[in-house]
Amino acid sequence: MKLKDMISMALGNLFKRKVRTLLTVMGVVIGTCAIVVMLSFGIGIKQLTETTMLSMGDLTMITIYNSSQTPDSTPLDDKILEKIKALENVTALTPIYYMDGSSISIQSGKYKYQGMIYGVYMDALKDFGYQVEKGTLPAKGAEETTILFGKDANYDFIDSRKTSNNMIFPTVGKNGKMPDPYVDPLTDKLQLSVNLPENSTAKSKPVKINCAGILADDRGKNPSPSHAIFMDVNYAKQLKAKFNKLNSVKTDSSKKETYDSASVKVSSVEAVPAVEKIIQGYGFTTYSMESVRKPLEEQMRTIQMILGGLGAISLLVAALGITNTMIMSMYERTHEIGIMKVLGCVVHNIRSMFLMEAGAIGFMGGIIGIAQSYAISFVINMLYASQNTNAGNAAGNAAGAVASGASGVAVSISIIPIWLALGALLFSTMIGLVSGFYPANRAVKISALTAIKQE
Repeated sequence: MKLKDMISMALGNLFKRKVRTLLTVMGVVIGTCAIVVMLSFGIGIKQLTETTMLSMGDLTMITIYNSSQTPDSTPLDDKILEKIKALENVTALTPIYYMDGSSISIQSGKYKYQGMIYGVYMDALKDFGYQVEKGTLPAKGAEETTILFGKDANYDFIDSRKTSNNMIFPTVGKNGKMPDPYVDPLTDKLQLSVNLPENSTAKSKPVKINCAGILADDRGKNPSPSHAIFMDVNYAKQLKAKFNKLNSVKTDSSKKETYDSASVKVSSVEAVPAVEKIIQGYGFTTYSMESVRKPLEEQMRTIQMILGGLGAISLLVAALGITNTMIMSMYERTHEIGIMKVLGCVVHNIRSMFLMEAGAIGFMGGIIGIAQSYAISFVINMLYASQNTNAGNAAGNAAGAVASGASGVAVSISIIPIWLALGALLFSTMIGLVSGFYPANRAVKISALTAIKQE
């Protein structure tokens, strides 16, 4: 029997009993829809969790702390940093050198800077994902006097001639606009000087410094580019050494100069645990989002398994319905099967025809179920977006922002990727074929003489 004839007979038998076929297909539709929607919830929740984590910090960044150090511990100095930078999957590294505000002064006329100052590798900021709102990031080989301002660092200048009400705060005023700061670091002249002790006769000549750009706000970065100035770490160490000399600060020459902390950028999230383990092996304390991500990932995997299992139960019930339909079809067509055998029809053709009917039920149910799944997912996401918008407008706080994603982009709670749709279609078809295997085998075992006698 030709393949075209078998397909024609299989479809003809299905549509001959339209109501029963329709009910069986509806069972597959419900099962497919249940498993796809359930899994889409798991995928959506996972993406929402990852988006929330990204708003909390960089998932591929490790912070090294120079704490709990003993005389025998490895110092966090340039030598060990070079060793860490050479590790596999490490793409960028910078020390974080905290400058004491009492050591140096940054001024623009009568206005004096009072915020944080960090010494870092300026050419590594781009690799860490820092971006500028205005200006540019310093390239490798830039002047050591080149600095960067954080987004709100220009509001950290005070009027040194006033003892009160001498600051401007970055808050929206009654007119709905942000007030202008005292200093615009991109256009105003800036100078840096090392602070001297009171009644000192020494002289410290101010140095002209240049602001290359203003960094965009990103609280997930370490150090945070909000209320801070960034400068070259080697220049920061020179300034500190000059301050110690001018202020007669005694330092232990035998003790190696170390950094307070350092940041390491890793090539991927998957590589973070291995790199972090090596760094901890050197005796340092570390922190990364891996400590938060891994438990959440395991929790999301468990949720997906539970939701997928609930959907699979519905599809299992549909499989029993297909088996029941095909067994009923076999008993009703026993006489027909006997005639086919007497006419010389090959046994495997009879089996193939029954399997085609069962597979067609699974395939049709899968197609309709996937279409309904997309429709249900669309409605759920619309309701979810509407609810979050109303909640955000009412609350007006960070919770609403997180629910809508790290960058204000709406996050779907139900996501059906193409692989899930294709996988569900293949799975529903396979369920149909497996469910029809037993009735098909029963059909080919029917005796031709017994079958042809049956009315």
